[in-house]
Amino acid sequence: MSDALKHECGIALIRLKKPLSYYKEKYGSAFYGVNKMYLMMEKQHNRGQDGAGFASIKLDTNPGERYISRVRSIAQQPIQDIFAQINERINSEFAAHPEYHNDVDLQKKNIPYIGELLLGHVRYGTFGKNSVESVHPFLRQNNWMHRNLIVAGNFNMTNVNQLFDGLVQLGQHPKEKADTITIMEKIGHFLDDAVSKIYKTLKKEGYSKSECSPLIAERLNIGKILKKSSKNWDGGYAMAGLLGHGDAFVLRDPAGIRPAYYYEDDEIVVVASERPVIQTVFNVPFEAVKELDPGHAIIIKKSGQATIKEIIKPLERKACSFERIYFSRGSDAEIYQERKHLGKLLMPKVLDAIENDTKNTVFSFIPNTAETSFFGMIETVEEHLNERKTKAILDGNGKLSAESVIDILSERPRIEKIAIKDVKLRTFITEDSSRDDLVAHVYDVTYGVIKPTDNLVIIDDSIVRGTTLKKSIIKMMDRLNPKKIVVVSSAPQIRYPDCYGIDMANLESLIAFRAMLELLKENNKYHLVEDTYHKCKAQVELEDADVKNYVKDLYSEFTAEAISEKIAALISDDTVNAKVETIFQSIENLHKACPKNLGDWYFTGDYPTAGGNRVVNKAFINFFEGNKERAY
Repeated sequence: MSDALKHECGIALIRLKKPLSYYKEKYGSAFYGVNKMYLMMEKQHNRGQDGAGFASIKLDTNPGERYISRVRSIAQQPIQDIFAQINERINSEFAAHPEYHNDVDLQKKNIPYIGELLLGHVRYGTFGKNSVESVHPFLRQNNWMHRNLIVAGNFNMTNVNQLFDGLVQLGQHPKEKADTITIMEKIGHFLDDAVSKIYKTLKKEGYSKSECSPLIAERLNIGKILKKSSKNWDGGYAMAGLLGHGDAFVLRDPAGIRPAYYYEDDEIVVVASERPVIQTVFNVPFEAVKELDPGHAIIIKKSGQATIKEIIKPLERKACSFERIYFSRGSDAEIYQERKHLGKLLMPKVLDAIENDTKNTVFSFIPNTAETSFFGMIETVEEHLNERKTKAILDGNGKLSAESVIDILSERPRIEKIAIKDVKLRTFITEDSSRDDLVAHVYDVTYGVIKPTDNLVIIDDSIVRGTTLKKSIIKMMDRLNPKKIVVVSSAPQIRYPDCYGIDMANLESLIAFRAMLELLKENNKYHLVEDTYHKCKAQVELEDADVKNYVKDLYSEFTAEAISEKIAALISDDTVNAKVETIFQSIENLHKACPKNLGDWYFTGDYPTAGGNRVVNKAFINFFEGNKERAY
């Protein structure tokens, strides 16, 4: 993606089902779980670079022994920083106590971070907060082991205010109005309630106070607690939690917006945001890793027993299609094929744009996530050329010379690496000072491969704001003097804000929205903007289920092709000599390529939860009023 875009967080949960001595004997280290967690977090580094956190719980410790450890970081390389801190502590303990080396019991008792239950999180801060206090996992502490709660998630809630007010009505006094805190306190409230009820029941049954503790752990119904806690949640989420005594869970939202996968054998239960992470780290086949169904939770009891339970009645499945286009690792077997298919489906429009002149066209991609779609596009070019070659030879009726046949057969798609990203410069220019001049040099281009008679086709996985295209890529490509620049997006036009975790909160930052506004002005229809504003304002006091997305009506004034044409004009200017054209994926073809992930609200405005329409209307109100606040 040429535009910088922050996005989904990643979660990783590991439950070791055997004693730590088992892993020491089989794998050479009682820190097997910690090592695997490091790998899982690094393999999901693509999901978070603002911060990272790790927490662990030791099972069956004695009173007075520390059993919960947590470390978080917002360093430039937060995952490495976390595990450097862990390693430093471990090494210092071993140096001070050589007797720990071969005694797993002493290691577990005295060294932090070693434990049977581990939770990792990598974070992108969608709200711009990047203090360590904003980094997951969050910890709710209590002297009762059962009431200790650790929470981390890949999520965003659209109705935080409503959830916050609900906590206040329960008599709580939350320390801040943030969705993570709010969710954790909601779960914590029903956890406290459940523990109290079980304790009272056990006392009536004649058990002593000390005898109650292990029985509470056995009887605690995590599914029931999650059902009560999540009753009014509106958003996309994969929510992970650990309880101090050793229970754990991961809950997925009922529309399946955010992803979650799990694997279990006789040694481990593991959950992650991406399938290939589990496959790679634990060396297991594709079919062994299961997807957690929408509205379901995987619940792991202290005993190690894992069950899948329906917590919320599933809605129509609307798994995020951006996961397939861009966010998730392309090494997933299904995602790889889907991205290739996205590239293939674009080729008819591309061939029209270059008037089938493949001899005078260079094909390339903007690194790196668009590369797989590029492969699909080139396969289709090759198929097109093979058909043309076959027809040319057959039309020769056997009278073509050997030289002519060789000439026909020699044509290949012209593939070049045109845009090369300067990663170091990208890091440096995150500050605003002199940004425009520096942005223009984020990408280098390859000289000497484009002729003035050539078209240059370059595919990107998506075009969000168009800033980097306008200020850098188009201008640098134009220096190569192509006849025409065709920018191809494997995703459709991004028209609406996301409210489930992706950092696309403001309408006015989206180039498709700006293009639509320009068309309204040019067609003397800009008064519709104010009309839409009043419609949105009139819905402020309505219940979420009654709110409609009136922004869709503005887009309906124009065809997708007209908006694409205007986007092409917006990403170029009078200094660009080449003709610039943009081609976007159609919604229909997106669904053909990604049939299991039909969540397309950022393209269509069809939000999968009731709170989505409220968010888009709020975003429009903010735009009209010049309010820079986020819509959620």
